[in-house]
Amino acid sequence: TAGAIMAKELIKANLNWNIKQCIEEIRIQKEKVEKIFSIYVTDNEDVLVGRLSLKKMILAKDQNLVKNIYEDDVVAVESYKSTDEVVDIMQKYDLESIPVINVQQKLIGRITIDDVVDVIQDRNERDMQAMAGLTDSVEEDDSLLKLTKARLPWLLIGLLGGILGAKIIGLFEKDILLIPAMAFFIPLITATGGNVGVQSSSMIVQGLANKSFVGRNYASRLGKVLLAAFINGLIISVLVFGIVILTGDSLNLGLIVAISLFFVVIMASVSGTLTPLILAKFGINPAIASGPFITTANDLIGIAIYFIIARILY
Repeated sequence: TAGAIMAKELIKANLNWNIKQCIEEIRIQKEKVEKIFSIYVTDNEDVLVGRLSLKKMILAKDQNLVKNIYEDDVVAVESYKSTDEVVDIMQKYDLESIPVINVQQKLIGRITIDDVVDVIQDRNERDMQAMAGLTDSVEEDDSLLKLTKARLPWLLIGLLGGILGAKIIGLFEKDILLIPAMAFFIPLITATGGNVGVQSSSMIVQGLANKSFVGRNYASRLGKVLLAAFINGLIISVLVFGIVILTGDSLNLGLIVAISLFFVVIMASVSGTLTPLILAKFGINPAIASGPFITTANDLIGIAIYFIIARILY
């Protein structure tokens, strides 16, 4: 929580002090407070009411009262708030420090950017672990049991996805027997879908982490993602069609692969975009959607699209 990582050492000034008293307080606290970003202003009950910037204090005359020049738009955080919430607030408002208050709104400490660096690193590591398909934070020198438990769940999901993929291919066994060359392009279809899905979900996860994928930009950002998918799908399809034809395969096979890739890119972008948003809506870490989950899902979708397109064209 915020209370666990805060420091009690800070510079505060009473609302009724003058500037000379503020400067004297800084001199008294100089050994305890290493970095001074601003002076927090409190009333007679020690309730936080605002802040006083160093610039205003230096430019003001000694007899000026704090209550006449302080700013009351101070951003504070309650001591019971989670460290993740503290990080989000400091990033949102671009703060170097933030005061901590208790439930009575009294000033009890402050958190500086140095205090939250470790929290930011830990959160990034958790997201990276989740995106890599690890259910727990692990290091290479951990026990064999812990390493196995962290990797196994998503590997089992990948195994299940592989079995389902094989079953889907089995449904179209007769199509492959008619056109054996279709089998050569299955890895291309699945790899493209997986890559596009992970790219899309990673961008959404980053937007959610930075609180930028909200509000009025929501629809426009989704539209931009889909437009980029349309353009990328079109370019990839044209390139693949030309390569297939140049390598001596039939026109029909080239059309199947090209059209399939176009729709796979579109579908993978949609699933990669919507899955993290849905998970975030239900309070689940959206980073888990960026690894094996998206890849496995898009493999199945891609294979199904590929053979359905083939059956329609033939």
